[in-house]
Amino acid sequence: MGDRVVVTDPRGRRHVLVLESGKAFFTHRGSLAHDDLIGQPEGSVLTSSGGTTYLAMRPSLSEHVMTMPRGAAVVYPKDAAAIVGLADIYPGARVLEAGAGSGSLTSFLLRAVGSTGSVLSYERRADFAETATKNISKFFGGRPAQWTLVVGDLAEATDLPPVDRVILDMLAPWDCLDAAAAALEPAGVIVAYVATTTQMARFVETLRVDGRFTEPQASETLVRTWHVEGLAVRPDHRMVGHTGFLVVARRLADGAALPAKRARPAKGAYGADYDGPASSHPDEPAGSDDAASTERPRRLGRASAIPKRKGRLP
Repeated sequence: MGDRVVVTDPRGRRHVLVLESGKAFFTHRGSLAHDDLIGQPEGSVLTSSGGTTYLAMRPSLSEHVMTMPRGAAVVYPKDAAAIVGLADIYPGARVLEAGAGSGSLTSFLLRAVGSTGSVLSYERRADFAETATKNISKFFGGRPAQWTLVVGDLAEATDLPPVDRVILDMLAPWDCLDAAAAALEPAGVIVAYVATTTQMARFVETLRVDGRFTEPQASETLVRTWHVEGLAVRPDHRMVGHTGFLVVARRLADGAALPAKRARPAKGAYGADYDGPASSHPDEPAGSDDAASTERPRRLGRASAIPKRKGRLP
């Protein structure tokens, strides 16, 4: 009793039930008594009073985060899985998180570190922290012992414990860079999850200028499901497209200097109109955007010349 169960009808529609003796689940296809579900093994198939069959299983973590009450927007399972993989989070890892939100990403982190690891979450809004606590406790059957939640701003935190990974899920992750660098062990991974290209660009450039991290890598994850039935094999008409960007870097040892990049930036990338963190990029001479704009186009060489048509023109 009190367990959450997902029942799926033949058309793939899912319903989340909280089992309670004496109650029933009602639809236009009949009712399904909770007592018929209580005590049954997962994967059982039950029939409603109207003759409709339902498959009953406990919700997976992905199903839980997609149906749980929300304070802040949740991190989708596709992004949470990418964060766990890109951050190389392992059982026993010590993870520092900024932005608990509704508890979606925190749940994935807690499962990844296991009982031997730890997750220290900072959340600035008390109402979000309360929602995250309820959602996480509901899925794990209580508040996990390896989770510490602090209502406050990570950018203002002092005396942070050493951590192996830092995950920033917030509007301005660059504000927390000093705190993250102070807590992160050498070679530790930092990952920021942001929604817009401007946030992504600013965080990438801030990491480059900071000098304490490796060259950042930015990416996004797109998921497209497929319809497969006999000879009818095609992509589904809908897909989970853009939800957010991920920026990943690693902490350098104290005093270490990252080797200079051998690849030059695109012409004009750090021109007069750029006012971001790296406004004077060392790899591009000043005024190169002006030089590029005044450079005359080169003529095609003999090898790349357009071939002449054979025969006379009419």
